[in-house]
Amino acid sequence: MKVPAKITAAYGRAKAARLKAHAPYSKFQVGAALVGPSVTTGCNVENASYGGTVCAERIAIFKAVSEGVVEGVTDIIVVTDAPEPAYPCAFCLQVMAEFFDPSLRVWLGDLKGVRSMHTFGELLPHPFGPKQLGDAREAAAAPIERRSRAGASGSGSGRKSGRRK
Repeated sequence: MKVPAKITAAYGRAKAARLKAHAPYSKFQVGAALVGPSVTTGCNVENASYGGTVCAERIAIFKAVSEGVVEGVTDIIVVTDAPEPAYPCAFCLQVMAEFFDPSLRVWLGDLKGVRSMHTFGELLPHPFGPKQLGDAREAAAAPIERRSRAGASGSGSGRKSGRRK
């Protein structure tokens, strides 16, 4: 597999970020780098509550959002020391669905180099994203509007008044 020079450079940044991981519980250090107009890195940060743990991919994404550089991201590189490269978890994929389209390239690497590339669409073919939330809000609002119009015309809500027996 031919790895573009910008991905090789970002791989080095992700590998370096991995060393900053706070992983006292799992000992599983992960580094990530987003590639777009700039390179934004992240590392996993574990918490004793476990639920408070945040993966390297999400840290890189949140950092890019907070720095205003999430637009134009085309690639993400994830680096671990696992014998088989580790894929992003479901939480990370869900966050990716918020910001990236299916063509985002997800590169997986170990300490020796980049090992594989997948598109985000391959990893999460049916994401729940902003579109689905918008569709759900529109569907939920439609019955409310109909009920409001019915109440205004004097036809009532169809409910009986008074206490339950």
